[in-house]
Amino acid sequence: MSSQTAGARWRDPAMWMAAPAVIFMLAVFVYPFIHGLILSFQPLEGGMLSNYIKFFSTDNLWMTIGVTLKLALPATLINILIAVPVAYRLRHKTPYQKIATTILVIPITLGTVLIAEGMLTYFGPKGWFAQILQTLHVYEGAIRLTHNYAGVVISLVISGFPFAFLLILSYITGIDPVLPRAAATLGANPFNQFRYVIFPLILPGLAMAFCLSFVQAFSVFPSAVLLGSPAGATRVISIAAYEAAFENYDYSMASAVAMIMGAVQLGVVVIVLGLRNLFYRGPVTGGKG
Repeated sequence: MSSQTAGARWRDPAMWMAAPAVIFMLAVFVYPFIHGLILSFQPLEGGMLSNYIKFFSTDNLWMTIGVTLKLALPATLINILIAVPVAYRLRHKTPYQKIATTILVIPITLGTVLIAEGMLTYFGPKGWFAQILQTLHVYEGAIRLTHNYAGVVISLVISGFPFAFLLILSYITGIDPVLPRAAATLGANPFNQFRYVIFPLILPGLAMAFCLSFVQAFSVFPSAVLLGSPAGATRVISIAAYEAAFENYDYSMASAVAMIMGAVQLGVVVIVLGLRNLFYRGPVTGGKG
């Protein structure tokens, strides 16, 4: 590389415009990750791998992986399965589409704590939902939708649906409307238009929406504490990291738990993207231009 070429690159405004974003990424994401990774191999006692050995040899630690997956995977699947038909129905720009979209994305502005507080009011044993069902004699027994597994899953669906919906809606609206119309002229009914035209084109987008929604759900903490049973059925891996850091003051162990948490998330993402490439190798979207 000549000195003139190097000098031209340093004078390129685009590079300087990207510099703040690069610095931000290094300071907020890259450095904390590297620091945490190094810290995880510096246990308070034992050798370099002591934290990881302790995690996988302690029942109330390694089992948190399964508990978190059992919460995050169903919640993510539910969000994707609901978001696809809703986004498909709202793909056309109409006056009611904007109103419906606004209503559907409201939960994303509330936050998990406010959602949990609302669920305790509506879905608690003495909440409005239970009282209405008992008043109408729909169900006479005790109704428990909080402080258990069901409460956390419902919270993850409520807080995660807007995110999945917006992602899928962006992919569906990016498909050229000429394509389904062309299929209709060839005799395809609405179901076949979706099955053979829309769905293959949004499949890569569905995989990405699943991955991003899963990562969001896997890091569940407030919902597991406020709406679940943090010492039992909903003791997720983030609670184990919190206890190690702020109850036992073992930041090295907390870093190891965080690294394991990241590795599990990465593993699921790799599997999903691998399955996407296995079943579909077409274009990412149908594009409008």
